[in-house]
Amino acid sequence: MTITHRLELRDIDIRLDGKPLVELNAHIGPGEVLTVMGPSGSGKSTLLAYLAGFLAPTFRAGGQVLLDSRDISALPAERRGIGLLFQDPLLFPHLSVAGNLRFGMPRATADKAARVEKALENIGLAGFGDRDPATLSGGQKARVALMRLLLSTPCAVLLDEPFSKLDTHLRHEMRQLVFDRLREAGLPSLLVTHDREDAEDAGGRVIELSH
Repeated sequence: MTITHRLELRDIDIRLDGKPLVELNAHIGPGEVLTVMGPSGSGKSTLLAYLAGFLAPTFRAGGQVLLDSRDISALPAERRGIGLLFQDPLLFPHLSVAGNLRFGMPRATADKAARVEKALENIGLAGFGDRDPATLSGGQKARVALMRLLLSTPCAVLLDEPFSKLDTHLRHEMRQLVFDRLREAGLPSLLVTHDREDAEDAGGRVIELSH
């Protein structure tokens, strides 16, 4: 049985030098993707930083980040249960592909080797466990980064323009893979992007930020 989660952003108010930058109320249900769009400087990345727990001290923020009705706003980033997927895959160069996947798993995970093999099969990379991440293509790296995120068993996911550096022909394929897996896992997700096609493939609600 899939465990489902819910993320609520209640009266989020982020300011810079006393001026409002982001004001937001939103509820993201299990498997839903909320897309936040806007031009550079509109506060997209600042919003992600606040939700993830590493907002720079130059900003002032208020409101509540509720995960499964629990207020996580004051918790440090590592205790929030939120996974992140960035523009760059950020694979560890000193670890093999399998090592990267094992890295994020909870310590109590049983039979990690079998789970890694199954995960690689699920993303079309069976037998790649011993490979050096540097030998992978951009699309393959993105798949490993996604699976590393899922194996870390987050309760919600933040997506920071994760498709922007992929070749055009790979973007739609990766969007479908990412959004399908997030839905299957029942994870509430927030995507920030400037790409309208990202929002279309996500298939959820869209919030537009302005300067």
